[in-house]
Amino acid sequence: MLSRTAQIRLVSSHPEVYDPCDDSFALVDALLADRANLLEHRPSICMEVGCGSGYVITSLALMLGKGNSGCYFIATDINPHAVGVTHKTMEAHGCHADLVTTDIASGLEKRLAGSVDVMVVNPPYVPTPEYEVGQFGIASAWAGGENGRSVIDKILPVADNLLSDKGWLYLVTLTANNPSEICLQMMKKGYASRIVLQRSTEEESLHIIKLWRNLDTQLEVC
Repeated sequence: MLSRTAQIRLVSSHPEVYDPCDDSFALVDALLADRANLLEHRPSICMEVGCGSGYVITSLALMLGKGNSGCYFIATDINPHAVGVTHKTMEAHGCHADLVTTDIASGLEKRLAGSVDVMVVNPPYVPTPEYEVGQFGIASAWAGGENGRSVIDKILPVADNLLSDKGWLYLVTLTANNPSEICLQMMKKGYASRIVLQRSTEEESLHIIKLWRNLDTQLEVC
């Protein structure tokens, strides 16, 4: 039986790229738990913002499998080393995605506007001094600024622009990021939401939020 998630032994690495860790595993587990819905959703375009090692986007491609063979995958990262590592990881699993070195989705807004059916994001969410945000190298993978929200708050409006009418966003957050406030913020833009997975580790309490466009947002708020 073919694996439905990327195999760690085939995930490439680099000293300046964030290796799969508890947050990566939590996001993939959330996607795996929602796999039946994802298959029924039949996305045409799947995107990862901040692909890092490529573990998540590769796992998503494997989950969707041959039943969504027409699906187009694209992933971005501000760290060029991450883009290179993701390419090797996907290649090792027999998967393919267009990979772009850019900040969030800069330069792709017009091309992808209103067309992304599934977006996955494991953002820099760790509360840090603001000056650490956006640095090059591995620090860009975790430095989230005040309350860990600096990068998240930049990603949300981009996601709103890129997601299709049926688009789903899966977002990794910490308790410190105030996930309920994120849900309320997106509700004002017409999104429903729910926390699809919660996981506590020795160092953090993770929440994976799923957001989607919904006129009846008052019925679905995490």
